[in-house]
Parts: sequence; structure tokens; C-alpha cells
Amino acid sequence: MDKYQMLIDLGNELAPLDERYKTESNLIDGCQSRVWLQCDLHNGLLVFTADSDALITKGIIALLIRIVSGHTPQEILDTELYFIDRIGLKEHLSPTRSNGLLSMVKQIKMYALALKKS
Repeated sequence: MDKYQMLIDLGNELAPLDERYKTESNLIDGCQSRVWLQCDLHNGLLVFTADSDALITKGIIALLIRIVSGHTPQEILDTELYFIDRIGLKEHLSPTRSNGLLSMVKQIKMYALALKKS
């Protein structure tokens, strides 16, 4: 229960996502809940903002963007998000939330790949 409470707290700390970014194109496919992910490139660094209509899911995306935001596209592409397994996050999630987590990571990596300078 402590892990769920931590996720809820992280979600509650997440800055509100501007309504203009709550579009179909920013919705993450594969999540049971609605999750919007916005990515902007600032001085070579990716800055992510997000929101969700579900508390736990909002906490999961808040945790992910806390880790990856402020890094270069290449750093994000090279990063193995091993902390997910180390903290036991996946084992405490339902199969649908676990699939959603993988979809979030995939979308973050896709943004990094799209914004990487060749």
C-alpha cells in the first residue's frame, strides 16, 4: 500500500498539463486510463509534461517523467529504466497497468528518437 500511496503523492505533485496538450495525438496508446504526454525540446534537452485521469496512472507517469525529463534524446534512448524492476513496481501493478507502464516508456523513447539530431 505504501507504493500505491507514493504513486498517488507523485501524481498529486505533478504540475497541471495545459489543456491545449490534452489532445488525441498526445494520448498514449495501450493505457487503460487516459494518459497525455507532451514533449518539448529546450536547449537540446527533452522536457516532458503529462497528466492522467486516474490517480495511480498519473503517479506512474509522474515518476517516469521525473526520471527522464531534462536529458538529451540520446541519453533517454541509452537509458535502461532498471529502477522499475528494482523497486518492484511492476509486480505490484495489475496486468493492464503494467502494460500501460510499458506503453508510457515506449512513447517516451519514441519522442527521444523523433527529436534526436542525426
